Amino acid sequence: MKSILTALQDGRLIELPETDKEKAIRYLASILEAIPEVTAPDVAEGVLDRERSANTGIGRGWACPHIRVDGDGELFSVIGWSPAGIDYGAADGGKVHLLVMYYIPGNQRMAYLKELSGLAKAIQAGPGIENIEKAATLNDVRNELLNWVSASIDNALPQAKARMIKLEARHAQAEGQVCLTPQGLERLVPFYLITGAGKGHLALSQDADLVRLIESSELGEIGERQDFPAGPYKVFVRSRSAYKAGRSMYDCLAIKI
Repeated sequence: MKSILTALQDGRLIELPETDKEKAIRYLASILEAIPEVTAPDVAEGVLDRERSANTGIGRGWACPHIRVDGDGELFSVIGWSPAGIDYGAADGGKVHLLVMYYIPGNQRMAYLKELSGLAKAIQAGPGIENIEKAATLNDVRNELLNWVSASIDNALPQAKARMIKLEARHAQAEGQVCLTPQGLERLVPFYLITGAGKGHLALSQDADLVRLIESSELGEIGERQDFPAGPYKVFVRSRSAYKAGRSMYDCLAIKI
């Protein structure tokens, strides 16, 4: 759920001042339009047109209003929290407390569907929207969203195992090492590593011990490295995404050695 994590990093999580659906959508759209890479001339009207043809209320207290545009670009999102809830017209009749609005270029449609699926699974795996609905502050909402991001990483572990076997095989062949067995891969811990966001590194994972270790270790410059040591772990980098202000996010797997 990279666009959600980026939205949290860039301050695009806001408390909605309106409980009216259209006003809330226009407010979020104005935040999307402020992103320089967003080129759609009128995001609000594009999102509202889609709402008129198909309500984006998912049910269970959240909705995903969005606009699709032609061409290439980045997938962006902005997140709105409504403590009182919005009468959104969702199929289940419930109020919406969380709006995740997306800007979807043509080349990002599969990435959007994948992120939406990960978000839905993370919500369904926990207490649903209950913690968002009962949140006392915006920081509580942010922490819950980070929990969902971490849960989404954990859900991706089975799909990562086959790729990890191939990666280990390449390293073993190049360095003359013994390749990990599939049984050994059960010890893999997925996590995101964020650099350039201040002093040290930020780790996102459901494994609290790994988070403490990564954030307290002197990892040095990660750059384009495919793997690096971290205490008793060996960390493998699956992908890297570069962001503004010199920040980078690494999709990683850690295994005890």
